[in-house]
Amino acid sequence: MTALTAEAIGQRAKAAFPQVQPLATENGQPFLQVAAADVQPVLRFLRDEKDLRFDALMDLTGYDLLKYPMTPPSDAIAVVYLLWSHVHKHRATVKVLAPRADCRVGTASGVWPAALYFEREVWDLLGVRFEGHPSLKRIMTPEDWTGHPLRKDYAYPSDYHGVPHLRDGQHFEQGPVRPGVAVAADAKPPVPEKTSTQKGSTP
Repeated sequence: MTALTAEAIGQRAKAAFPQVQPLATENGQPFLQVAAADVQPVLRFLRDEKDLRFDALMDLTGYDLLKYPMTPPSDAIAVVYLLWSHVHKHRATVKVLAPRADCRVGTASGVWPAALYFEREVWDLLGVRFEGHPSLKRIMTPEDWTGHPLRKDYAYPSDYHGVPHLRDGQHFEQGPVRPGVAVAADAKPPVPEKTSTQKGSTP
């Protein structure tokens, strides 16, 4: 039971799946880039291979590459899996670039059940359809919400069922402020709470 380096993990994955690309971010964080079509067998391998045994999905998240300063530019949606091995005490990051025009990735819920809820969030906010998910419904926004709010080209609706949203120049009422905390110059003072007498109850 020995923790492997990121380089060794990448070599094991690439030996089993030559199409996997061991890469690193601009600040040197290693990850395995996997094609959307290959994600399910690669994830099962990472979980089941005895020297890897990634038995925990710590997180599954995503982000939109549209407007992201990269070369070559991309408008894909990145899906990121953060894996941990309780057996070997090592970790790995897997990244899938889902094409924006056909944003589909196989579900990881059959590998780690925790993915059921992570995938619903990524579907809701970024529009990634996880093929094979048993109940891919919105989890952060109402079921009849239009669009996916974390996409860079998302146009925020002016209202929801006739209820207008805050627009430019509007703001929330300023809540209670702790002593020593700076308050914006245009902030409105907090509304004082009613006392028990004001509420009509007996003191």
